[in-house]
Amino acid sequence: MIENQELIELDEEGLLAKVYSFSSDEYRLVQIHCTRLDNGFEMNYSFDKDCRFTNLRMIIEKEREIASISGIYWSAFLYENEIADLFGVKIKNMVIDYKGKLYQSSVKAPFAVPKPEAEKKA
Repeated sequence: MIENQELIELDEEGLLAKVYSFSSDEYRLVQIHCTRLDNGFEMNYSFDKDCRFTNLRMIIEKEREIASISGIYWSAFLYENEIADLFGVKIKNMVIDYKGKLYQSSVKAPFAVPKPEAEKKA
């Protein structure tokens, strides 16, 4: 049986408030996922409590800088560095910032560009 998962769409301010709330209520950060869109990115933050998933979704513009949640969930710094390196998403105030050096790639932010363009540059 597939369990229903709650999906909450919100903006950056709403995201930080909800993440603080989840931390206070002892939710566990499961993962942070980024998907490239035509005009920006879709960020999905998944949390678990009592074996029930809740997903927070935020759509951001390509050049927008977003706040890190690593001050609330320390382990988020690794997801955020990965997303910054691979997608080029600008994330401020990470507890540990590798400044684009978590991954070595011949193409800067390889997942930020459509596949044919990325292959031409490689």
